[in-house]
Amino acid sequence: LLSVCRSCLVKYLEENNTCPTCRIVIHQSHPLQYIGHDRTMQDIVYKLVPGLQEAEMKKQREFYHKLGMEVPGDIKGETCSTKQHLDSHRNGETKPDENANKETSEEKQEEDNDYHRSDEQVSICLECNSSKLRGLKRKWIRCSAQATVLHLKKFIAKKLNLSSFNELDILCNEEILGKDHTLKFVVVTRWRFKKAPLLLHYRPKMDLL
Repeated sequence: LLSVCRSCLVKYLEENNTCPTCRIVIHQSHPLQYIGHDRTMQDIVYKLVPGLQEAEMKKQREFYHKLGMEVPGDIKGETCSTKQHLDSHRNGETKPDENANKETSEEKQEEDNDYHRSDEQVSICLECNSSKLRGLKRKWIRCSAQATVLHLKKFIAKKLNLSSFNELDILCNEEILGKDHTLKFVVVTRWRFKKAPLLLHYRPKMDLL
């Protein structure tokens, strides 16, 4: 496993499909689909470099504000928790041991109840392009970028009271999406230079002979 700066790796994979160190092919056509966050390494770097996390969060907020976009929930949450953590230490409100135990229990509880809210978020508009199905009452949704097309199929099937999610096709730019594609992958490959929300269409599944 290799841990490198994500922005550098994404830029590298725009023109390559191999590992920048060992040159092994990551994936022939979709290498971005097979990289992930190394949270442990990032936490270690943040702890080793004083002020780095606060500086990174500030840059990210400025970047999103400059584009006129909402700051993803994970940035807000991390900034808030970081601020509270620093304030409690400055004010001497808790003792080291008590603070450690409290943080452990709070982190576990937050992790259990997070439901992927701390993931990068994607805004979606789900439109029906078939007279055989009805449209959704609430077609704009916001969910984790790690959610897959299969998750959306199950969501739509439940809302429309369909007997099976396999009865649906989901399309982007008139192209049928694979059920295992993550929304992040769809945005990067099919909606890269377009503004949010990501526009997806659904219709009854068509059996291609």
